[in-house]
Amino acid sequence: MIETSVVIPAYRSAKILPLLAQRLQEALDGMYPDAGGEQRYQVILVNDCSPDDTWACLEELSRDRPWLQGVNLRKNAGQHNALLTGLRYARGRYIIMMDDDLQHDPADIPKIVASLKAGNDVCYARFKSKRHALWKRLGSRFNSMIADRLLRKPKDLYLSPFKGVVRGVRDQMVRFVGPHVYLDGLILASTNHVAMIELDHHERLDGQSGYSLTKSISLWLKMATSFSIEPLRIASLLGIFFSGFGFLAAVALIVQRFTLNAMPVGWSSLIVSVLILGGIQLLALGIIGEYVGRVLLHVNGTPQAVVGSTINVEAGERD
Repeated sequence: MIETSVVIPAYRSAKILPLLAQRLQEALDGMYPDAGGEQRYQVILVNDCSPDDTWACLEELSRDRPWLQGVNLRKNAGQHNALLTGLRYARGRYIIMMDDDLQHDPADIPKIVASLKAGNDVCYARFKSKRHALWKRLGSRFNSMIADRLLRKPKDLYLSPFKGVVRGVRDQMVRFVGPHVYLDGLILASTNHVAMIELDHHERLDGQSGYSLTKSISLWLKMATSFSIEPLRIASLLGIFFSGFGFLAAVALIVQRFTLNAMPVGWSSLIVSVLILGGIQLLALGIIGEYVGRVLLHVNGTPQAVVGSTINVEAGERD
């Protein structure tokens, strides 16, 4: 029986994979020193169609490491889609998700597993200090504030990419078939038994993060429109508010016309009002279009990810 599965998306990480594999083996061997040759853990690295030699490096590393499994995607699917693909191959009682850049220390995996063994369904890592650019830290805070409202997330919970779930939560997550994946939304929709532990966040050892501002905004839209209809309600409330305001303004102008026999003159204020109302209408249409587009892609059967080849994966292992 596999006790612990570790799922990692890999992108532009060919140079760092040998050290990552070494540290993973040290940490996981330390967790199961009495395995006696029995495979008690697995690591699933999902190559998200990386343009460098990531897949070739995975093939080399996995030759003498039966616990290291590789999944090669035909097209770049994004971090969350790649992770969900990897989760379908995870067979452990406890499943850890982490990044490939060693900012998440493999030596901390036993702490997350211990939290899950204590009875928690999910355990997130909360970092004492994050080694990210300022715009990423601010964006993370904004995302957390929105998630509090849209996902009903506990206010003190940090949605870290370094986390662990029990098998039951994983089984619920892999049932999701839509093309737009937001893992934390799937997790919070599956359980309320969520814990958090404080860990160190380390410097990235090679390269730069694959998350640009555009990709971060795209991920935020997945969170906002895939697990809540709150944006539609906000658009409706804005429409009601400004319609009411316009009606009251019209009544005030009619009263002024018959009491003071005068009408206000001011094209500037009129143009500003038109631009504001037009902008709100376009915003509402954009929100509706985002939902309709996601429904269309879901109905058309757009895949989450397309697997090209695998390493050390036996037939029938994937759910």
